Amino acid sequence: MDGWNLEQTVKENIFVIGGCRSGKSRHALEIAEQISENNRIFIATCVPYDEEMRERVANHQKERGPTWATLEAPILLPGAILENSRKAGVILGDCLTLWISNLLLDPNESERIDGHISELTQSLERAECPVILVSNEVGGGIVPENKLARRFRDVVGAANQTVAACSDRVIWMVAGIPVPIKPIS
Repeated sequence: MDGWNLEQTVKENIFVIGGCRSGKSRHALEIAEQISENNRIFIATCVPYDEEMRERVANHQKERGPTWATLEAPILLPGAILENSRKAGVILGDCLTLWISNLLLDPNESERIDGHISELTQSLERAECPVILVSNEVGGGIVPENKLARRFRDVVGAANQTVAACSDRVIWMVAGIPVPIKPIS
């Protein structure tokens, strides 16, 4: 699977990005399952507000199966990564766009978004196990019609650039096909 070699991996940050329904979560899960058979931690940022979203969450949990521990961190993603990286074989965080949405909609956190993104990159640098993060690519769409949607697009775009810069590997998902755009140096 895209040149993965368990022997050469000690600690690596991997960023999987793509459009909606591009296969990014599935691919990130496959990579994570190759990295570690034990102590797999999934950090969920989704807050399911309706029945349809609760069903989606339940389906994703079934896909992961019983070998995964799931933590919910709709706001405190950086802390969850750092706190759990000591005991994890791999951490998969899904997804940054929902995390940023949660931050934007929380009046106590909205003005601190840059600080949260900085904390996220620091947690990636300090994590003691491989970390895989998933995000939506927002740069291929139209300019949104309202202020909140434009701010969301701008913050997600900036966060994606920041996370990509501090990741060892970046994979862009297109129609279920992984396209490596930043290999291990």
